[in-house]
Amino acid sequence: MNSRERRAHILSLLKGADKPYTGAELSELLGVTRQVIVSDVAILRAAGEQIIATPQGYLSSAQTEAAVGRLTVVSRHSSDVAEIRDELYTIVDLGGMVVDVTVEHPLYGEITAVLNVGSRYDADRFLEKMRESKAEPLLVLTEGVHLHTILVKDPQSAGSIREALEKKGLTVLP
Repeated sequence: MNSRERRAHILSLLKGADKPYTGAELSELLGVTRQVIVSDVAILRAAGEQIIATPQGYLSSAQTEAAVGRLTVVSRHSSDVAEIRDELYTIVDLGGMVVDVTVEHPLYGEITAVLNVGSRYDADRFLEKMRESKAEPLLVLTEGVHLHTILVKDPQSAGSIREALEKKGLTVLP
């Protein structure tokens, strides 16, 4: 398989998937190194393909198009894993998908990281990767204040999510 065929195959896999593919999974499937996959994804993006890199792996933006609404919440809590888990579980249990996290850095301005956490499983994997890599969550840069973009399937989910986070004291009210 040449590079053009491989990139077409990657795109086909991502568009047909119901879950993200890691670079390691794609490299094993296609018999190339993970670095070749990273390069192929960069070339596909440059060609206009909407491929998102998440902590769970690569996915096509088509995988998130089932949502009908977008909600932004301003949260504030510590970097304690239990609090992060509670926030993520609350959102996904009420039908939301945490698309990203954004903080306002005094030097760099807005910093946004893609999360795409849509289930407790995704949340657990994210937290496990955070533990394994000994990485700090972005909220440490802003004394716990951060924004989440959340996709929801209906307006009732958006209201339930906002209400539950407020009740738990995980949001900053305007």
